[in-house]
Amino acid sequence: MAARKHSGRKIRLQKKAKQNSPVPAWIILKTKRTVRSNPKRRAWRSTDVEVG
Repeated sequence: MAARKHSGRKIRLQKKAKQNSPVPAWIILKTKRTVRSNPKRRAWRSTDVEVG
C-alpha cells in the first residue's frame, strides 16, 4: 500500500481498525457471557477491506 494516503482513506482505515477489536472483558461479564465474540471480526490477510 502507498505510504501517502489521502485523508479520506486514512479515516476509513482507522474505522475498520477500530471495528476489528475484540469485545471488552467488562461487557462479557455484564452480559453473563451471552456476548462473547465480535461477529464483525476480520482477519487482515484473508478478507479485503473496501475503503477506496
